[in-house]
Amino acid sequence: MTLRDRRPMTPPMTSAPAGSDSPSLEDVILALCAEAGPGRSIDPTNAAQSYAAARGEDALGWRSHLSAVRAAAVRLAQAGRLVIFRKGKPADPLDFRGVYRLGSPRIE
Repeated sequence: MTLRDRRPMTPPMTSAPAGSDSPSLEDVILALCAEAGPGRSIDPTNAAQSYAAARGEDALGWRSHLSAVRAAAVRLAQAGRLVIFRKGKPADPLDFRGVYRLGSPRIE
């Protein structure tokens, strides 16, 4: 059993607080990918920064959303709404490490 297995899992906050009109993290990620266009990808840091800005957080508030961006990206990739890229190639959403990028699924 690894340390990762022993940590309690708490779901990351992926949407705005109740009563707020800011978009959900998933909506921000999908909008940025759509804006980038087909065949292009975005940096997950940009998604965290855009989400924090939409919520009215301070300049460094985006850092606390990085793990939530990853979790949201995995959910969206499993649903077929997003592709996670590693070294320019699609990665398994349940088994990727290191630097990654996010993009819209390619329509062929």
